[in-house]
Amino acid sequence: MLKRLIPAALACLLLTACKKENDNATTDNPDHDCATLSAAHAGDSIEGQYIVAFSDLQSSSSSRAVELSAGDVLARNKINPQSLRQSFTGKLSGFIAKLAKEEAETLKKDVAVRMIEQDRIIALNHCFTVAAPRLITWNVNRVGYGDGRGKTAWVIDTGIDFDHPDLNVDAARSRSFISGSTNADDENGHGTHVAGIIGAKNNTFGVLGVASEATLVALKVLDKDGEGTLSAIVLALSYVNAHAKAGDVVNMSVGGEAASEILDQQVRNTAAKGIFIAIAAGNEGEPAGKYSPGRTNGANIYTVTAVDSLDRFASFSNYGNDVVDVAAPGVRILSCWINNRYAYASGTSMAAPHVAGLLLLKGNNISSSGTAKNDPDGVADVIAHY
Repeated sequence: MLKRLIPAALACLLLTACKKENDNATTDNPDHDCATLSAAHAGDSIEGQYIVAFSDLQSSSSSRAVELSAGDVLARNKINPQSLRQSFTGKLSGFIAKLAKEEAETLKKDVAVRMIEQDRIIALNHCFTVAAPRLITWNVNRVGYGDGRGKTAWVIDTGIDFDHPDLNVDAARSRSFISGSTNADDENGHGTHVAGIIGAKNNTFGVLGVASEATLVALKVLDKDGEGTLSAIVLALSYVNAHAKAGDVVNMSVGGEAASEILDQQVRNTAAKGIFIAIAAGNEGEPAGKYSPGRTNGANIYTVTAVDSLDRFASFSNYGNDVVDVAAPGVRILSCWINNRYAYASGTSMAAPHVAGLLLLKGNNISSSGTAKNDPDGVADVIAHY
């Protein structure tokens, strides 16, 4: 594991590369570029809602078995079974429930319970500029690109625009984990932007993804306002564990304002299946080790910081060689947007999908080219490359 705009009608003649032209744009002042920062309510606790994880002996991949276990645990602790909201399966299984604080404290003492965390709000605060497409953008040219057809990326985010002509979205496997919604179509834009960086098609218009033509599965955990819950991310990873295969990639350009051992463990369990995970380091300009899932270490897990077009470390990016694996472009990145549009956006949310695309193409054999300038931890992160 590693540590640390040309008209759309033009096409290049590279036999093994692509049909899309190059863009040599540079970013002169990263400090004034708008990053996709966390919204005001990000990290706020959700009153009376908890995530309960079972012990290893109690865990199950059967939804019915988990629901029965949850019912038993609630019953023997004299908690109304109607408190149960949802369950999740896998090596780390459990449930989400509405509980009084006293009931949560009681459950912590049950032998079947490994850990309990209060659910939290996960949120984005967009800053983007709608723009004309540029075919091969500087950032994709910086990290390299290839043919991703036949490979699958699971995008845990705001959903993906199912109708975008530059994206290959698998609507059948896509799911929404937003309460009261079954549609994983993107109403925000963030997830579509991320998806475009990973796998925008190799054609004569739009932009080119790092792993062009890859199949993109939308796992919607954030709504039209960019707001969701920690538990929704846990549920989405449980879905990945049940339906993805080794060699697939998960992109997590989402995260909390605090640490979550339940989320971290769910990430590790997913990676242990041979599924690669690219995680945004976060945009607080602080040590990434303070936040989940960016702090998660392990095989097949890549936490990604952001650089600009001059390889300068982005001022907003979290940092820290204890958890960071690699850097990638994340300042003024042009990619797909909802309603068949394209837009610029900045953030480690944009850096992570570059690595997701490379992981689709090369697995753990991704290379590097250069290092991030002015890395605040004093040890420069290597920049991911094909």
